[in-house]
Amino acid sequence: MKGFDIPDKVIYVCTGSKCKKKGGKDLAKMFRSMIKDMGLQNTVEVIKTECTDRCDFAPVMSMQPDNAWLHHVTEAQARQAFQEHIISSDKP
Repeated sequence: MKGFDIPDKVIYVCTGSKCKKKGGKDLAKMFRSMIKDMGLQNTVEVIKTECTDRCDFAPVMSMQPDNAWLHHVTEAQARQAFQEHIISSDKP
């Protein structure tokens, strides 16, 4: 049985219908790939959420524990946010 590991950081990506159409699902895939490439699988997790009820701002995502919320996210903005909230926040 696999252990119940709790990640240090979580990226929530909305994949409700509007967010999915506007790239939410692709952002989740991109983050998973980046996490794997950087060997961060044990510390960072991507969770797809069904709906954040912020459809007018699609796609929407949140990075925890920084409580950073982003809307109308492009791939470039997502990569920048990953650098700021996932990578850089590890440094003292």
